[in-house]
Amino acid sequence: MPLDVLPALIPSQDISYIQLGPLRIHFYAVFILTGIVLAVVIAARRLQRAGHPRGAVLDVAMWAVPLGIVGARIYHVLTHPGDYFYPGADLLRVLYLWEGGLAIFGAVLLGLVGIIIGTRRAGIPLLLFLDALAPGMLVAQAVGRLGNYFNQELFGPPTTLPWGLQIDPGSPAIPPGTPEGTLFQPLFLYELLWNLLGAAVILIVERIRRLDGHPAAGTGLSLGLYLLWYGFGRAFLEWIRLDPTELLAGGIKANIVTAVIAAVLGVGVIVYAQWRTRRAAAVPAGNEAVHADAE
Repeated sequence: MPLDVLPALIPSQDISYIQLGPLRIHFYAVFILTGIVLAVVIAARRLQRAGHPRGAVLDVAMWAVPLGIVGARIYHVLTHPGDYFYPGADLLRVLYLWEGGLAIFGAVLLGLVGIIIGTRRAGIPLLLFLDALAPGMLVAQAVGRLGNYFNQELFGPPTTLPWGLQIDPGSPAIPPGTPEGTLFQPLFLYELLWNLLGAAVILIVERIRRLDGHPAAGTGLSLGLYLLWYGFGRAFLEWIRLDPTELLAGGIKANIVTAVIAAVLGVGVIVYAQWRTRRAAAVPAGNEAVHADAE
């Protein structure tokens, strides 16, 4: 069946917001905020199981969330300078978060600064909090990808698959000469599913460790799995992504470089977590008591 007559299972969205009187509510912002709330709720429940009050996560979130949003916007603007800095540009568009353009890597980098500040003030071990947050982060990112759908972002090459994504013909990201009615790979949907699967993998690994008598949180293992899982998946999706993203020297996408760094860092964190677990298991209980008395 020709592409130009293939029905789109995922139709293009003509609206990206709803108007309630003077208030304009953008779907992108709604899904981002929903994801943040879910991440906080999931982390709170996991921290409670570790012996911390559920409200403690809010003490960290009040630092991490604002800094994370700022970091996400800064990273996006810096990696898409042509969209914001050109002759006659309205520089205030840098602040228009509702138009899209929040990069998760920037959120992680500056959000981590907020987490460090918040956990110190709340008396929560940093690795414990990051492990507790890991699956919730993937759930939040999955929900946030629905905002990309309404903004017609994050799509890949043409496809004849029945779940092909319809994109407005006027999109500058569509390659010249593409036949009208062409459908595209819905990368936002692939990342959504990948993130949810990653959250499930982290929970399964934690359960296996608990059954084996090892600590399930606080070692950095869940954090490492998050970085490896998301970094690997994002690098692949960015490789086939069509809509604009900034290139570095040699034509390599900036997001691919950052994703690979995240994945490699994840491997390092996993190795460190395993080393900590083996080291703790190798110390006899009696020696631990002696060391505790000495301290």
